[in-house]
Amino acid sequence: MINKNIIALGFVSFFTDLASAMVTSILPIFIVYVLHQGVDKLGFVVAVATFISYGFRVLFGVLSDRLQIVKPFVVAGYFISALTKPLLALSNSWQSVAALRGLERMGKAVRSAPKDSLISEYSGGKSGKSFGFHKMMDVAGEMSGALIAFGVLYFLGKNETIFRELFAWTLLPGLISVIIAAFFVKDAPYKAKRKEKFQLQEDKKLLPVLFIYFAFTFFIFNDSFFIIKAKESGIDIIYIPLFMVLYNFVQTISSYFFGMQIDRFSAKTVLLFAFLIGILAMASLQLNAAVLSFILLALYTVASLNAIRAFISNKAKNKATVYGVLYGGVAAFSALGATVTGVIWQNFSQRAAVEFSLIGLIVIFAIFPVTTRKKQ
Repeated sequence: MINKNIIALGFVSFFTDLASAMVTSILPIFIVYVLHQGVDKLGFVVAVATFISYGFRVLFGVLSDRLQIVKPFVVAGYFISALTKPLLALSNSWQSVAALRGLERMGKAVRSAPKDSLISEYSGGKSGKSFGFHKMMDVAGEMSGALIAFGVLYFLGKNETIFRELFAWTLLPGLISVIIAAFFVKDAPYKAKRKEKFQLQEDKKLLPVLFIYFAFTFFIFNDSFFIIKAKESGIDIIYIPLFMVLYNFVQTISSYFFGMQIDRFSAKTVLLFAFLIGILAMASLQLNAAVLSFILLALYTVASLNAIRAFISNKAKNKATVYGVLYGGVAAFSALGATVTGVIWQNFSQRAAVEFSLIGLIVIFAIFPVTTRKKQ
């Protein structure tokens, strides 16, 4: 049975990610085709948003453990995101988009590591199922937001005004998520349960698995590049959000399943399987199999994220801190990866960018079992 606090957090994520998907499912198109910026500029926006989103999670993960503050960070983070998404309606350049996405992602940074430690606190020893349920609600919200974006573009048009109005309306679901977090989620009993001295020596053994995960995030494409590839293959802008609907639908129906497999087998086993799926996703992109590539990217995303979060929940002593380290590493590697991808794509070709990605992913997949064999 899923703890009621985890259920409440699931609905918090549902409404937050509904709002986020109303933005992310059309933002790459907005940048490249409405603001008339290049794919390299999209890469810079993704890099800024990703680095801030993940990089500052280290800080707030450490602060959460040291100061024994959990729920206040969670609520504050959702509040920041709720207020900043609608301001994208006022953007007129890729720089302003990058700045606002950075501010919005700061909210994500504030809440993420404390939220994961809160889920872990109420998981009752079933971290795979708990994180699987939460991710299921997360991506269900993203799917709903993408459906809203598609419906608006299909029935009301695909002009600049519609894009900006979609951004503005994200305020409503964002505020709903803040209300649920503030009034329906119980704080973690850190002060009652945590007496030992704060230290990280025992958590160093987790680093090999974490660094392999970081390297994989460097080479695999961000979903924004999948969106641009779909558009360049001839798909009308109206239908682009449907790819994000598919992406999130697949995650929704598979998240809890992968959570159960983590509890049944191990987090490392599921993570290795996720890496294989990620390679197949990039290969499908290279073959212009757009639908298949989004399905496989969704399976990789949900399986790998559930696996690495459960791995930390099961193995880490200072959970919020290690979650912060996880997200900080993802920040550095995925931001750099997005920048490199955008530059290669803009200055060489999309094909060259995919081939660069595939070579790196295959090498990482091959060395993962050997590198982490004695660290499980």
